[in-house]
Amino acid sequence: MFDHFVWSVVVAPPLAALVVRLLADRLAPGRAAPVVAWSALTVAAASTINLLLLAAHALAQTPVAGRLFGWSPAVVAADTAGVGWVPWCSLALSVLVLVLVARRWRRQRRVLAMAPDGGPGGVVVLTDEAPRAFAVPGDPGHVVVTTGMRGLLTDRQFEALLAHEHAHLAGGHHRLARVAELAVAAHPALWWVARHVDYLIERAADERAATDLGSRRTLAHAIGVAALAGAGSPVTAALHAAAPGGVVPRRVAHLLRPPPRPAPGALLIVPVLVALSSVVWTGEATVDLVELIRAALR
Repeated sequence: MFDHFVWSVVVAPPLAALVVRLLADRLAPGRAAPVVAWSALTVAAASTINLLLLAAHALAQTPVAGRLFGWSPAVVAADTAGVGWVPWCSLALSVLVLVLVARRWRRQRRVLAMAPDGGPGGVVVLTDEAPRAFAVPGDPGHVVVTTGMRGLLTDRQFEALLAHEHAHLAGGHHRLARVAELAVAAHPALWWVARHVDYLIERAADERAATDLGSRRTLAHAIGVAALAGAGSPVTAALHAAAPGGVVPRRVAHLLRPPPRPAPGALLIVPVLVALSSVVWTGEATVDLVELIRAALR
């Protein structure tokens, strides 16, 4: 089982991050965002399952488990002879991962609960001097804009901001953001992947809004104003609206150029293959553990 642990827990997550880094800005963001996000979650899930399998291996080699289930703890322990620390380390890491994922899940729920109820959809304007604008997911969801943000934008820029936020809603981007956050909570090596999902989400919303608006330059100006004005807003950043950050200059630069010609969509298969390989190795680890327990029962 150790080789499965090495691939799914040690190799695959940083490999997924490397693949995404190499493909940055080469793929159409609207197509790449869901592929990268779900591939990351798949890699994280496979890694977590491998940890749980090895945690079960650690518990199975205890005398108590042997007496309770009638198998030989010595046979189980012999399977990882020479790397006996791995199952016990996996047991500790499994507990840590489950705690971190549960905490991130609860945090996501709290953030969503912070957003005001906007009824059946549309635009909700809040009387608040703090400049904020964000999309609130729902069915169909709505856009929240404060009077502070509205006062900073021209009518055309405000139209551009709304187009961007509605693009988030139409693309279901909050789901992809949550998926990426859960993945990085399960494995820290996926941090770059989650960060790039955020970037792809914003780029996808930018491109769709620019098409709907008919002016890339107006949207670029609106993004710059909204990002600078909304700096430090926890709700805006958490819901992936027009949030400030290091990617804003890159987004604006893309919008000030003609629409890019993306690389062949076949490149999207690369992160998928990394994720599938991790799943295959995890499946083999599951079979190995079952066969080991059967052997220990003889």
